[in-house]
Amino acid sequence: MLASATTFVLLVLSGLGPASCALIGPSLQRCPADFQLVRRGQTISASEAHYIEQKREKVLPSAFKTYLHSVKGTGVQLPKYVEQILGSEAQLPTVGISTSGGGYRAAIFGAGVLNALDARNSSAVKKGTGGLLQAATHLAGLSGGAWLVTSLAQANFPTIQHLVFGDGKAHDFSGWNPSVDLWTASADPAEQAVFVQEVLQEIAVKAKHFPVSVGDAWGRSLARHFTNGTTPATLLANTSHGAGILFSDLVNLPAFTSHEHPFPIMVADIASKHINGTIFPGGNAIPLNSPMFEFNLFEMGCYDDVLAAHTPMKHLGTTNHSVCATGFDEAMFISGTSSNLWNELNITSDILAAATANFSALVNATYPQSPLLRLDTSNYPNPFLGVAPATFSDAGETILSLVDGGEDGQVTPLQPMLVEGRAIDVIVAIDAVNDANNFAAGASLIATQERMQLFPRGLAPFPAVPTSLDVFAAANLTARPTFFGCTPSEYSSHTASVHSKTPPGPLLVYIANGAPPRDGSAPLTNTTTGQFVYAPDELQGMLTQSFDVATQGAFVDGALEDPEWGACLACAVVDRARAREGVKRSGVCVGCFARYCWEG
Repeated sequence: MLASATTFVLLVLSGLGPASCALIGPSLQRCPADFQLVRRGQTISASEAHYIEQKREKVLPSAFKTYLHSVKGTGVQLPKYVEQILGSEAQLPTVGISTSGGGYRAAIFGAGVLNALDARNSSAVKKGTGGLLQAATHLAGLSGGAWLVTSLAQANFPTIQHLVFGDGKAHDFSGWNPSVDLWTASADPAEQAVFVQEVLQEIAVKAKHFPVSVGDAWGRSLARHFTNGTTPATLLANTSHGAGILFSDLVNLPAFTSHEHPFPIMVADIASKHINGTIFPGGNAIPLNSPMFEFNLFEMGCYDDVLAAHTPMKHLGTTNHSVCATGFDEAMFISGTSSNLWNELNITSDILAAATANFSALVNATYPQSPLLRLDTSNYPNPFLGVAPATFSDAGETILSLVDGGEDGQVTPLQPMLVEGRAIDVIVAIDAVNDANNFAAGASLIATQERMQLFPRGLAPFPAVPTSLDVFAAANLTARPTFFGCTPSEYSSHTASVHSKTPPGPLLVYIANGAPPRDGSAPLTNTTTGQFVYAPDELQGMLTQSFDVATQGAFVDGALEDPEWGACLACAVVDRARAREGVKRSGVCVGCFARYCWEG
């Protein structure tokens, strides 16, 4: 396989395509005088705290009033406390949204749910759900969900329809490119060779100073589908294809300088040879006791107490205090890290090569790596070398080998919302995982519950969820929205001693891609994770069905949707703030919690 790969590289680099565009990649320079390589602890960064503080002061009061107007527009009478909390400034709840992995299926389903929470969508406003997206402080994505989060952020927070389909303006974001396969840009061998050449050349600058792998090629391919700079007509053209879009630079976009955008977060797992532990059932590859890494606008790091350390996002790739890297944090490389499942297919080199259109071999043939370097993972120079050697498994490794954040079974990124410093009151969990027949069955929630028994310190309690998929199925918890953690005493088993004197943690609003449409129409949202090509009408159909899932609520008296669902969602949003004020639930909220809470 390697010999044929080398031959192919020589062919594509010998002039089958146009000359390379201006190469973009990481650079090295002297570190700033005040540079700090590692920040220790489980607290959030000062920069994140300031961003959220500014959002709470300048954006949230108006955003929650807009959301309240949407809810009241449904005509459902709200308890007085709901209106007071949503209309106040001092009592406002803190809302986080987590959107799961699952390839394009998850990206599309997550987009449909966000569309149902967007104040700019008149249909969402009529349903009483529009406005919650603008009122959210944090937005976490993993794998396919990370594609959505990254795409939305770098496009400057457009409406979902514009995000997915573009707005028809050449100078603005042109939308996603799902009509072209992620790895195989063309069925024509000559055109595919041009695509391969361009991808390999685009990582040339990085390869001069840093290790490269299939994860780099994956990120460059994803960029053509989810970032500014590419249209279907220019996918094979000699342009930058978003190569200069850095995650740390997104703070300079208007949606962030105005603090309108929820704080974006992505998650990855570490593939460590030093860790042995329980593998969560369901085809997962990473033990639950592996440290989990988070990427946000300001930092990359780990909140688990075994490491509890972070490094500046702007200088990702740096390992000392004298020579600093910049430009390593390419947005889609990070998003690609969060969705790098290729290690799971590295059974043999032939299987991995077939799954990656030969890129796993082509990258190494073009830029030969150390035989000790993993070529199936996304590789990061380790800024935490020597940090927490007694507890951090890879404190002695020069490279962190990172993979899809859901490979430990936590395919919905809930843990970022449990960081105590974020003080999240309610998590909207969007689950489009393939648990059964390409529908979600609740496994991701169970995985997080089990992992929280291993890493309870420094994190907020996770609400109790069922311990088996059978319970999820028997109670239809994935066929309609479900609330978990409805009573302060409803802790996970580990929290009684660790958190006995702390607040009960966030309430969880679970919205799953868990069942076919209620009206009997053909299901469109249960596509396979490996489906990389979607026609426009298929895409729109999935968005529409996802919107329905997020706005219909539960069956009520045989009706296809709950006319009080908008109000019920608002009851959940304010519930922790209500409890802090010592107010009892009343009015429609009593019925809502009886209808939507899992009290197992």
